[in-house]
Amino acid sequence: MLLLAALVALHLPPVSPTAPNLQPQLAAEGGTVALVFGSGEAIYLARSLDNGRSFAAPSKVADLPKLLLGRHRGPRVAISGNAIVVSAIASDPGDLLVWRSTDGGLSWSPPLEVNDTPKAAREGLHALVADAGGHMAAAWLDDRGGTGKRLYGAFSNDAGISWSRNVLLYQSPDGTICQCCDPSLAAMGHGEFVVMWRNVLAGSRDLYTLRLRDGQPAGPAVKQGKGTWKLDACPMDGGGVAVRNGQISSAWRRDHDVYLAAPGKPEVKIGSGQDVAFGAGSRGFYAAWRTPSGIELHAPGANRPSQLSSAGAFPAIVALSDGGMLVAWEENGAIATARQ
Repeated sequence: MLLLAALVALHLPPVSPTAPNLQPQLAAEGGTVALVFGSGEAIYLARSLDNGRSFAAPSKVADLPKLLLGRHRGPRVAISGNAIVVSAIASDPGDLLVWRSTDGGLSWSPPLEVNDTPKAAREGLHALVADAGGHMAAAWLDDRGGTGKRLYGAFSNDAGISWSRNVLLYQSPDGTICQCCDPSLAAMGHGEFVVMWRNVLAGSRDLYTLRLRDGQPAGPAVKQGKGTWKLDACPMDGGGVAVRNGQISSAWRRDHDVYLAAPGKPEVKIGSGQDVAFGAGSRGFYAAWRTPSGIELHAPGANRPSQLSSAGAFPAIVALSDGGMLVAWEENGAIATARQ
């Protein structure tokens, strides 16, 4: 029997009696942690000033009619300096919007549209990340062109005040990338990022990474792992990418199993399940995922995963300034968190 890896530090109860808290996402800088989630057609943010040990009551960022929520769709959050930026997409009109706060979430700017072709982000699957220097990146599954999904991005050098023209990051020679798997981003510092997405090539749906520098792709797309997943369907599961000591690693699902891929090495199976979240801490790489028996966690040096909760779904994970890690997930209409 698996042992609990950490006590649940907090439950954020449902903010609405008619809609559960869904799809948590995390960002951290200094001792501040921002936790964003959706409830019905509203976006909420809870802030911690003690590395996730406690959170203030959630406050509303915005109402967004037809907010896309569920299966890795939902709001995202990034922190750079005193700026917190939240992003989300509604099914109609299908645009990627960002809101910005510089007073800890007490007030928010009007929404700014990031995609420069209307309705291009209507799939609702996107990623957002920032570094400490005010650089931010967004990436999303894009529908412009009308045939297949492409990976597009946009960049900010002023902590989300303004955004670049959209950039085509990757287009599959087979006509589409995976149509329903969310991309992920990690910051490498000094305005450099890495993006990961699930591709469609020769009938396989494997994960690829691409380095981004100066708002443009830098180098070739790199397949993650040595094996492949032949699949004529979308698993709706994008995995996660992280950077530690300048090295890019990733964790993701293939079939029913979860793998960790480090640079230049074959992938290693670390468990079974789906909906993988991945992060790099001071001790190494952490991965959390959902199984039929709850949320499990792979920690550096562990021989097998440990159980965070006997229930729950859709974990998110972030590294903390004190060397710890924070995991958040959906559980019975609430958001649960645990520090590692």
